[in-house]
Amino acid sequence: MNKKFKIHKDDLVEIIAGKDKGKRGNVVRVVREKDRVIVSGCNIVKKAMKKRSQQDAGGIAEIEAPLHISNVAIVCKKCGPTRIGYKLDGDKKYRVCRKCGDTL
Repeated sequence: MNKKFKIHKDDLVEIIAGKDKGKRGNVVRVVREKDRVIVSGCNIVKKAMKKRSQQDAGGIAEIEAPLHISNVAIVCKKCGPTRIGYKLDGDKKYRVCRKCGDTL
């Protein structure tokens, strides 16, 4: 079964818990199987990378690790980090800000 999340790829989100609390970035990828998101420039960890070819150096690389989806909040242009609601307009479904009702 495919899970449905209110946060999608390329959304601007703010981290609301953990070591990078307060940082903002765009969602690079949503990992549905593990309820996680990868945010650009946030939750940077060092990872040992194996040398794969002559050109690839290997060594220790810094990559963005996945964060649990509950630790990020979408950012509304008017009121900052918020929760998401839905509005139906005919047969179209829109994501809206819970604070001001603006379309996200």
